[in-house]
Amino acid sequence: MSRWPASLDSFDLAILAILQRDNTTPQRLIGEAVNLSAPAVQRRINRMEQTGVIAGNVAIVEPAAVGQSITIFVEVELESERTELIDEAKRQFSAEPQVQQCYYVTGEADFILVITVADMGAYEALTRKLFFGSNNVRKFRTFVAMDRAKVGLTFPLPG
Repeated sequence: MSRWPASLDSFDLAILAILQRDNTTPQRLIGEAVNLSAPAVQRRINRMEQTGVIAGNVAIVEPAAVGQSITIFVEVELESERTELIDEAKRQFSAEPQVQQCYYVTGEADFILVITVADMGAYEALTRKLFFGSNNVRKFRTFVAMDRAKVGLTFPLPG
């Protein structure tokens, strides 16, 4: 059994591999690399965007270059795990621009957040808003990244 959706064939996977490296690659060059016409590449890209395989096209910004040089990982434990309170926490965390990633997880913590801030004062202000200001946050634990050894947004694809 394949671990890839049946809707993705070898052409789609080859196109995705190129787009993950550089999504500004002209469709003509993608077509040459995968042996398809530029219109066929465009149709496949459009289909993958419409079906959610391609979730978005963005510029990846170096945080330090825009004054967000501190990356923080936060474990958050909630007081209550009622569905509506979990959903409210998801909304609150997702609404904050400094929260880069939010994961609802199993284990001791309920959420893992990845946050970028300019300085510790900005992080303190965020903790007051998100954690101390919430009646449903039991505790949180902070881990400050000392170095960005690897940050990836690509996924391994066969082929």
